[in-house]
Amino acid sequence: MAHFAQIDNENVVLTVVVISNDDIQDLPFPESESIGVAFCKQLFGLDTNWVQTSYNGSFRKNYAEIGGIYASFRGAFISQKTFASWVLNEDTCLWEAPIPMPQDGKDYMWDEEQINWIEVLA
Repeated sequence: MAHFAQIDNENVVLTVVVISNDDIQDLPFPESESIGVAFCKQLFGLDTNWVQTSYNGSFRKNYAEIGGIYASFRGAFISQKTFASWVLNEDTCLWEAPIPMPQDGKDYMWDEEQINWIEVLA
């Protein structure tokens, strides 16, 4: 199965569809992309914009997420920003907390007001 993200004129992901490998002639990425884009345009309209995405992140860094963006200059999909204080990791194109989560085996959640990890008590 191949996955394609419809993006608007500002590169915001509107939807993600799955199409059969038969419809992309069983070709691997990147050869499959132009065939898949043409297939999606045939189904959803010639004025739509499509970009192939990878469910397992094997290309374009991350799987497309509705509301996220396709950063063509990075060749990556970037999800919506998780919290205002979080920063984009330029290598992974994932949002990261400004303070690493403790790795002590306990459960934590991010507290945006304190800009810190708070232990989740059972």
